[in-house]
Parts: sequence; structure tokens; C-alpha cells
Amino acid sequence: MKPGTLLYDPATDKVGEYQDRLGPHALLRPVGGGREWEADPASLRPATDRERLSAGVRAANRAATAPPDPDDVATPPRPEPDCPACEELAGLRHAARAVFDHSAETDANVLLRQHQRRDHR
Repeated sequence: MKPGTLLYDPATDKVGEYQDRLGPHALLRPVGGGREWEADPASLRPATDRERLSAGVRAANRAATAPPDPDDVATPPRPEPDCPACEELAGLRHAARAVFDHSAETDANVLLRQHQRRDHR
């Protein structure tokens, strides 16, 4: 099997992308990414067109409805509604942007992410 091949795993009733072998097991990853799982290679079969399409649609729906990743440093964190600490840090970020102080803006983003991890997870 080649990496990236879409296979149907009857034990989990899921389609996954073949990654590699781990001992006696095949490693599959959900279409669109996610946590790998181990499968019995003897029970796997190529996914049908319908199964591939369905897995692709599920992956697209997951991506479209997933909340923003708070660890994604490329995207500024959004303050939680009705949280004074979030609003204060977002205000610091806004003030830094207004004077083009990118260092202070980054600092405010870091502090906001730390606050969110600590108080909102």
C-alpha cells in the first residue's frame, strides 16, 4: 500500500488515508487530518467512490465548523465575550496597532493566548 491511499476500515466504519505500518498494524489517518488509528491490514479494502466522497465532505464540514485553534500564532486570538481580562488585553493590542508598535502588539497577543489557555479552557 502506498501512503495517501484511501482505505475503508470495517472495524471503525471509517475511511482513512494509509500512512505506514506499525508492527502488525496499518496506520490510518482521517481524511483531512486528525489522529491516526491502528487497523488490521487484512480487513482493509480500497474505499469506494461513494465512501471517498463522503469522507471528503465530512472533512470539509469539520474544517468549516471547527473553532479557531488558540495555538495558531498566525491568527490573532479573539477575546472571549464578557471577559474583562480579554477585553483589556485586546485593548492593549488595538492601541499598539494604532501606533504601529508590532512588538507591543505581539506581546498583547501572547498575553491574551496565555490568559485564554489558563482561564478559558
